[in-house]
Amino acid sequence: MNINDAIRALPKVELHVHTLGSLQPSTLLSIIREDGLDAPYETVEDITRRFRYSDFAHFIEVYMEIIGYITNEKHFERITYDMLKKCAECNTHYVEASFSPRDHLQHNLDFSRMVKAINRGINRARTSFGIESNIRIDLVRSSTQDEAMEVLDLIEENPQNIVSVDIGGNEPLFPPRPFAEAYKRAYGMGLHLVAHAGEAAGPKSIWDAIKYLDVERIGHGVTAREDPKLLNYLKEKQIGIEMNPVSNLRTGVVKSIREHPIREFYDRGLLVTVGSDDPSLFHTDLNNEYIQIHKHLDFSIQELFQISLNGVGMAFIDESRKNALTDIFNHEYNWIMEAG
Repeated sequence: MNINDAIRALPKVELHVHTLGSLQPSTLLSIIREDGLDAPYETVEDITRRFRYSDFAHFIEVYMEIIGYITNEKHFERITYDMLKKCAECNTHYVEASFSPRDHLQHNLDFSRMVKAINRGINRARTSFGIESNIRIDLVRSSTQDEAMEVLDLIEENPQNIVSVDIGGNEPLFPPRPFAEAYKRAYGMGLHLVAHAGEAAGPKSIWDAIKYLDVERIGHGVTAREDPKLLNYLKEKQIGIEMNPVSNLRTGVVKSIREHPIREFYDRGLLVTVGSDDPSLFHTDLNNEYIQIHKHLDFSIQELFQISLNGVGMAFIDESRKNALTDIFNHEYNWIMEAG
């Protein structure tokens, strides 16, 4: 077994993937045609070309365009199922899929019907591929406090498979602090706490997510490298960092994979794992993420496996499920090493 095949065979956990960002170009074209939408796309290749970005702002522009094409709650079943099928092809056993309801509520879609459709996709994927998934709700950082609270109201009414909250979106314009009360309430509801931070803004964004939101995990966290005190704090508190190397390359957060800080963070003992973020939009998947950091940052198969185990430890599941996953992962890893 060559190294790339071994990496593909590694058992994995996906903790940072966006449901809408997993929308396949073929599925999007099908939705556009099915719903009779006005769109400048004739072929899958047209959409694929659109999914190329000059910077983070350009990515947000394309993402917002895609939101406008989702005009029926039922589409989330297919989008979720397709996403989990791709995850299963990477030997991913467990997924926490981020969903941003506010983006769709403003287009008059119904929260309950969207969540039910996502859960239908989750249940179908479990039956088809044996993959498990939970939902992470992105409160969307451009929302007002009242809007964030309204989403929490909706979660209370429809809690099925929802395990955490997050804030994603335009990080430089919308800092974490205004979400302090929403996060406090979410914690009281039994939800786990995550925030995108340190992707398109500096280390203060990460500090503020820790200070005001009391987060358990950070999405991206790239700019932590600019602050040694922050790196020490993240290590000491073992705050999980969901890193997304190819995403950061595509949006210009890093100039090359070789410049990505995941190698430094791992070597310093920070609790890091790897996610694919918006795999369809960034032309990647979890296998590719692992292969890229092996190729360009010299992660060994043993270190990549540890990144997988870190993901199990960081997952928002109970200890018995973590122990069961760890046993499965160790069994699969031992088989890979014996086969290699």
